[in-house]
Amino acid sequence: MILSRDVVLRPPAKSDVEPIARACADPRVSRFLPTLPVPYTRDDALAYLGMAEQAWRDGGASFAIADTETDEWLGNIGLKPLDARGNGEVGYLVAPWAQGRGVATAATRALTEWAFALGVRRIELLADVENLASQRVALAAGFQREGVRRSAEARRDGGRADLVAFARLYGEPGERVHPFLPALPGGSLTDGVVRLRPLGPGDADDYHTLENLPDVVRYSVPPQGPDRARAERLCREAGAHWLAGERVELTIRDAATDAFAGHIQLTSIVPVLGQAMTGYSLLPAFRGRGLTTRAVDLLVGWAFEHTALARIIAGTSPGNHASHRVLERAGFAKERLARGLLPGPDGTRLDDLQWYRLRE
Repeated sequence: MILSRDVVLRPPAKSDVEPIARACADPRVSRFLPTLPVPYTRDDALAYLGMAEQAWRDGGASFAIADTETDEWLGNIGLKPLDARGNGEVGYLVAPWAQGRGVATAATRALTEWAFALGVRRIELLADVENLASQRVALAAGFQREGVRRSAEARRDGGRADLVAFARLYGEPGERVHPFLPALPGGSLTDGVVRLRPLGPGDADDYHTLENLPDVVRYSVPPQGPDRARAERLCREAGAHWLAGERVELTIRDAATDAFAGHIQLTSIVPVLGQAMTGYSLLPAFRGRGLTTRAVDLLVGWAFEHTALARIIAGTSPGNHASHRVLERAGFAKERLARGLLPGPDGTRLDDLQWYRLRE
């Protein structure tokens, strides 16, 4: 048994069978656990008790996560047998009714400290690229993001999933890792006319259509729209890139109808310089209403208020006068003309008119 301030890690018990069955039958739990039987039954939960005992015999560890006061089952957590290099891997699930309370973070911390005390020197945590909740748990538990393992896990539908890899080493302080790019307050930004919301898998159709419009492709770098697979991948991975501090991808939406109107982003993020680049595009049906200017102003305002960014830059074609007007109205100033900076069609090189806005 492992005691912590927030949870107890104890052996799974027969009294846990009913809540285990109920939790594992929930799609929110099974979605990112492709080895769970679907549908999940009471018999599967009973079989899990035997698997938990076998995990110990195989050199791993398996615990139930329980409430410190009531001993109520809240989830499961385990450590796989050490690999050939002596590394451990933690995995867990938390019941839907216990999520959002820091249960997974507390359990992961407790199990990691226990393993370190037994001599383990490296603990890994792998999360599906779309499983943002688990990635946040890893950071909150003091794990460092190390990269992405491509097609590392079989999906239930026969496909392959990318896994984001995190690790914590013995001797590291284990303090919560605060992402360079925090989440939007309340999940979105709005001024009452336009709303910015994180790009996600459900936006793939609209995003693919937008980014393949001829006048959008013309000013893209390089001037080529994404195919369907690439658009789906970008939408699927957008949240993970955000948590990694690599980029911000947002949909521009009509605040009144929530209709998809366009896309805006922060890329080329350089924390040591406090600088990032913005780019945007809008569907023709929503142009001429000032929505892009509002979107740029909302995004830049959020960046200056909630991140360490102090300088936002943008680049435009010298002939893209509509984009010039957007930036001017959003408080940007011209900085310089970079000759032949960008790749153009058929091996040509294109000039880039560069803009900037500083934190006031």
